[in-house]
Amino acid sequence: MTLTNILNIRLVYLLCALMVATSCKSKKDIVYFQNVKDFETIVDTETFEPRFKINDIVSIYVSTFNLEATRPFNLVKNTGSTGQEIDYLVDMDGNIDYPVLGKIKLLGLTVEEAKELLKEKLSKDYLKDPVINIRILNFRVTVAGEVRTPGVYVVSGERITILEALGLAGDLTIKGRRDNVLVVRDFAGTKTYTRVDLTSKELFNSPVYYLTQNDYIYVEPNNSAISGASGDLRIGTIISITSFILTTTLIFVTRK
Repeated sequence: MTLTNILNIRLVYLLCALMVATSCKSKKDIVYFQNVKDFETIVDTETFEPRFKINDIVSIYVSTFNLEATRPFNLVKNTGSTGQEIDYLVDMDGNIDYPVLGKIKLLGLTVEEAKELLKEKLSKDYLKDPVINIRILNFRVTVAGEVRTPGVYVVSGERITILEALGLAGDLTIKGRRDNVLVVRDFAGTKTYTRVDLTSKELFNSPVYYLTQNDYIYVEPNNSAISGASGDLRIGTIISITSFILTTTLIFVTRK
């Protein structure tokens, strides 16, 4: 075997070692719920319910046996041949402007609490045994960062977990940091920042395990992703330097 072949083989081994060193990823960094034991049971005692926030869009429908009596409380806007129910916006003071009743403060109430409040007000002077249906129409969450499909996701119901939201986004990429996922939450102008560890079962006890409308989830890049951003440049530099050294050595040995 010639000296040139020996040097080329050594160069290949060196490059392979560099690639392994820069791409190696520990299983501990990517596996979820690592401290959950076999057959362990975790009972969900959480009675989470979303609460109304400023700028929420709310749908309210009132029904009784007397349909005519409920008409003033179920306003519609004409959209061609059919009517569409009017939605209500929770204003900056936390109120909606509801027909007949006027301003009603919903900020901070759960859906069930809002139903009871409206039922009480309507039963007092206007309707007998009204049934109230209320929905939050703008329940959506944003997932960004190192996930497969970042974006804004509309939630059909009114309850979603952080795991379900990440599932909608296609889960974390291999470059996503799983032990420091950030959830940004806004309530009445006050923002809270909470970090959760997906590798621990303590996630289930987190106050952000259940998301609220307009929560923002950010998955930051892990060390391999950060180093990978400049890794190509470093590897290219190393290759150039190594090639120069080997070439210089070859020329020196050949001349001797």
